[in-house]
Amino acid sequence: MTSNSKAIAGLRIAVGALFLIFAEYKIFGSQFTSGGGFQYWINRFLENGAYPFMAPILRNFVLPHAKTIAFLVAYGELAIGLALAFGILVRPASVCGLIYMLTLLFASNYPGPHAAFWQYFGASLDHLVLAFCFATFMLSNPEEVLSINAYLRRWRARAAGAAV
Repeated sequence: MTSNSKAIAGLRIAVGALFLIFAEYKIFGSQFTSGGGFQYWINRFLENGAYPFMAPILRNFVLPHAKTIAFLVAYGELAIGLALAFGILVRPASVCGLIYMLTLLFASNYPGPHAAFWQYFGASLDHLVLAFCFATFMLSNPEEVLSINAYLRRWRARAAGAAV
């Protein structure tokens, strides 16, 4: 168990906890999923800066299916949070998390057509940092320590050693 493994595990668990917090208010409160909260955010994204290619998708697909997508978002965040916190299926959850962060980035972080190149990154820090975390989890061995998988591997190794 290296210090890098511990650091990745700590980051994985912290991001998982954030996603569990995000999911909690959406699932256990009805405002986001059934009370128009999701639609409020989509409309706010449209008013305040969705990337031009994303605006028609938000208007013509997301808003007409808002209630269904709101539940997918809420339970998707729960699934990502549980996977990261417990260290189960971290890579598939990270692929989904990366797609989710890029979707949010393009739906809400457009700095405008005449912005300097660096402003595209500055405007997207809130989603870009989490996207980089998910990319790190996809490219590393995030289940190596502090995970159910690591626990089960150690348990199997002890059981196999005792059987010999």
